[in-house]
Amino acid sequence: MKSVIEIVNDIYWVGINDRNTRLFENLWPLENGVTYNSYLIDAEKVALIDTVKSTESVNYLQNIQDKLEGKKVDYLIINHMEPDHTGAIKELLHVYPDIQIVGNKKTFGMLKEYYGIEENLITVKQGDTLDLGSMTLEFHLTPMLHWPETMMTYLKEEGILFSGDAFGGFGSLDGGIFDDEVNIEFYENEIMRYFTNIVGKYSNMVLMAIKKLSDLEINVVAPTHGPIWRTNPEKIISDYKKWSEYEAKEGAVIIYGSMYGNTERMADYIARCLSENGVKDIRIYDSSKTHLSYLINEIWKYKYVFLGSCAYNTRVFPMMEGLLNTMKNKGLKGKKVGIFGSYTWSGGGVSNLKKFVDEVGWELIGEPIEFKGAPGKEHFAQAEELSCLIGDCYVGEE
Repeated sequence: MKSVIEIVNDIYWVGINDRNTRLFENLWPLENGVTYNSYLIDAEKVALIDTVKSTESVNYLQNIQDKLEGKKVDYLIINHMEPDHTGAIKELLHVYPDIQIVGNKKTFGMLKEYYGIEENLITVKQGDTLDLGSMTLEFHLTPMLHWPETMMTYLKEEGILFSGDAFGGFGSLDGGIFDDEVNIEFYENEIMRYFTNIVGKYSNMVLMAIKKLSDLEINVVAPTHGPIWRTNPEKIISDYKKWSEYEAKEGAVIIYGSMYGNTERMADYIARCLSENGVKDIRIYDSSKTHLSYLINEIWKYKYVFLGSCAYNTRVFPMMEGLLNTMKNKGLKGKKVGIFGSYTWSGGGVSNLKKFVDEVGWELIGEPIEFKGAPGKEHFAQAEELSCLIGDCYVGEE
């Protein structure tokens, strides 16, 4: 892949594809890799916007030097201090020691703490500008997307929004880097998974940022991860807005924790009942086999959620408990939930699922289904009644 790609005249992508890192933030799976997008503005004054992860700094610096052919970098704009976007700073300063670093007040506290850098700093506030000669950068502070210091940089002459982690997504860019160069359907689920895993906790801040940016003429959205949106920038902004407002698809996701198959059996039965009642989009996941990254994304995606767990040492099955604790932290709203599960002696699975639903403020559908040992006829009848509440039976009663 060409290492430097022109976005518009004198504006270049100088980013890096990372297909080696297994876990983003050492937590979220990267089966399709990830990009670290950095941008070079080659005006009278040269500006870089964000850098890359430290492990990728050698190729990154080579990209910049090959393009500039001896010309110096005047400014580094830091939209976000997370090390996957600032990891190459020290190497960059070694090559360009006179570079001035542009950020906001919160940026520079972190810059000192991470890298010990305290000199050649330019502090910007909301709406401040930086003159590059023929081009002008305008800065918009968007805190908690998804760190306190995050901001976006807007290139006024071209209408390019360098958006930091907002409007980004997982997935390496394999050849094409623009939305019109790639099969965007391939990236859509990875973009949503990135949102639900990384940014979704701060949905209210996403909506505030979108409102703050609404007066800008945005021709290109250039995030720090994932495709650059030059043909349809409205789509990625609209998607982020939709997900931040907790809009969900019709359909159901069923997630369970089962030791010996009895809770799993009920999950399958509920799914069949839902199907018979007209629900076409149904997904079932074993929490022991599917990473919580994907489970979070599926819960965010669908309107209806069914959670099942056997009792385990008087609590929820451990993998389910990990999912529940993570979902508490995400602050997702508006889900309709059915609960089911089994026990042998003490119970605790279903009662703790109920406690979770109460704590997060989701709407409980019907009565929880709980059985001792294996489910019997009465429990399957309960499943039929429960599924009826969201299928054709329910629609027919409206």
